[in-house]
Parts: sequence; C-alpha cells; structure tokens
Amino acid sequence: MNNNISILADEAIDLLKELIATPSYSKEEDNTAAAICLFLAQKGLPHFRIGNNVYAANKHFDPEKPSILLNSHHDTVKPNKGYTLDPFSPAEKDGKLYGLGSNDAGGALVSLIAAFLYFYEKENLSHNIILAATAEEEISGSGGIEMLLHNKAFLSAVEHKGIAWAIVGEPTQMQMAVAEKGLLVLDCVATGKAGHAAREEGDNAIYKAIKDINWFSTYRFPKVSDLLGPVKMSVTVVQTENKAHNVVPSQCSFVVDIRVNELYTFEELLAVIQSNVSCEITPRSLRMRSSSIAVDHQVVKSGLELGRTYYGSPTTSDKALMPFPALKIGPGDSARSHTADEFIFVNEIREGVRLYVELLGKAVR
Repeated sequence: MNNNISILADEAIDLLKELIATPSYSKEEDNTAAAICLFLAQKGLPHFRIGNNVYAANKHFDPEKPSILLNSHHDTVKPNKGYTLDPFSPAEKDGKLYGLGSNDAGGALVSLIAAFLYFYEKENLSHNIILAATAEEEISGSGGIEMLLHNKAFLSAVEHKGIAWAIVGEPTQMQMAVAEKGLLVLDCVATGKAGHAAREEGDNAIYKAIKDINWFSTYRFPKVSDLLGPVKMSVTVVQTENKAHNVVPSQCSFVVDIRVNELYTFEELLAVIQSNVSCEITPRSLRMRSSSIAVDHQVVKSGLELGRTYYGSPTTSDKALMPFPALKIGPGDSARSHTADEFIFVNEIREGVRLYVELLGKAVR
C-alpha cells in the first residue's frame, strides 16, 4: 500500500471525480456504493456492503483493541435550479473542482478514504480503524449509518471492545465541530369549522394557526448554549386543503423546524410548546438529538495541537445517530453545501488528507 500522502491525495481527487459523475441522490446510491467497492477492491482491501453502506477495517484488526470509526456519506441532494454547470460533470477550474456532492461531502469522504489507506497496513496501532462510507445522510434516513450500527455482521466485528470514538467527515474548513444542534420537526394542525366565506359562518382554521405561528416566531427558550447558541424555531410550510376561494378552511397545517441546543431534551421542548399552542402537534422523529464531544477528549486536544479550533455547528449530521463520542471535521465549507455550481478547492482535499493523517497519527501511536 502506498503511504505517500501526495499520491493518496491524487487518488482521492480522482475518486471524487468519479463519484461526482455518478448520480447518488439519497436512497439511490447504488452506483456510488459500487464505485467505492471497486476502488477498495482494486487496492486489494477486503470490504463489506450492507445496503448502500460500504465498510472496511485495517489489515491488522485486533478484537482486543477499541476502534475508531471514520465515517462520511456518498449520497447527495438533488441539484437546485440555479445550476449553470452540469452537476454530474466534474470540472476543474482555477483550483476548484465543481460538481454535485463535491463539497458535501465528497471531499471529506475521499480524504477519509485516503487517510484510512495510509494506516491500513500499519502494525501495533493502539486502536483499530474502521472506514464507513454511508448512505441517506441528506435525508436522515434509516438506511444509512443507523442501518450499519444496528447490523449484526458489523456489530460482531467490533462488539468486544466497541467503537471508542468517530470522525465524521463533513465540510467544516478542517475546524472541529465539537457539538451540533439537534433537529426536531413538528407537523402541526389547527382545526376550525368549514363555512361559506360570504356568510358569518364557520371557524377559520387559518386564523387559529396564525396565533400559534406567531407564538413560534416570538417565543425564546431561556437557556442559551455557549457553543450552540439559542434554540431556533422556524415555521417553514403553511397550507390548507382548500382549492376554492369562497370556503372557510376547517384545517390549516404547518411545519416547524426546530434546531435544539444541548441544554434541552426534545421532551422538555415539547412540554413547553404544547402548553402554549392550541394546534395538534406530531413530531416526525425524535432521533436527531443534539450531540457533543468533550473539549478535553483526546482527539480534540490533538486537533488543538495541530492548530485547529473548535466550535458548535448549527447543522445536523449523522453524528447525531452515533452512541459514542464523534468529532465532525472535514475539508470544504458548509456555506457551499446545496448551492448551485457546488465546488471544493482541490487544495482543501490535499490539506484534508494531510490533517486527517496527522490527527489519526496522534490518536493511534
């Protein structure tokens, strides 16, 4: 196995170009999973596929040692209408590599793969290293990292000493996201009574909804996190079943997107919300909770020694689904994610490979 970081970075960039050219919307990642399997196979690495999730372990895996998980995702969102370039044509120009998923999170994924290859054949490591390229991150689906972490075959490989901690590859400009907000989505329904708009009849559900929407827009939860700031609530969808202009609607539904800091549980938030609004509330999921890793954790301290800084991330990732400490860090910039003509700087990938290797080197020596 080649341990030259520059060559590994070149190979990572070539792999990223192949992944960009291969559509991989969430739940449709079959072909990128196959491409990653082929890449590992050509390197002579044993690997395993569960659904559209691909994983591999270091050559000298020792069940008596704890493991470090290197994880990123290979699914993408669909390109938005603002694209001027072909989202599936990996174009390199002015030091930038353009293409859907280049920044989120292809650059981080291929950089982690390169770092895994660097350590693959090394002996006498203090930890095992497991690589996992997973699916459905963009939709927080159950067929991604969650499927892998509940799979019997995967668990049997690591169950003795378990996974000690993880690196989650996402675009953070190679700074350390030690905490991230949880995501709670509420489906809300205000119920009134239908009637004819020309007469004084009915009970307009829109007006009822407006009162609750106003509460969501103005209420502030008192606990503010030093890392993650306040809880943020946003009403993002409002609709009725009405198609006619002359009918008083009997129902008005709306959706609330809530980004939760680590100082509140979902249950605490729901109790406050339900005591202040009249609409019926149904949480879509209680899975994507706020997560954090201690700032005195070994990997965070190693990052600080390498000149990295730490912060709290407002965005949610698969980190939220991991029952062990996880550090979110990777090349690219979150501000570019899901934008038209998405790109990553080629040098960001090279820096990502180097820093991942240095970070892991401090952890497994």
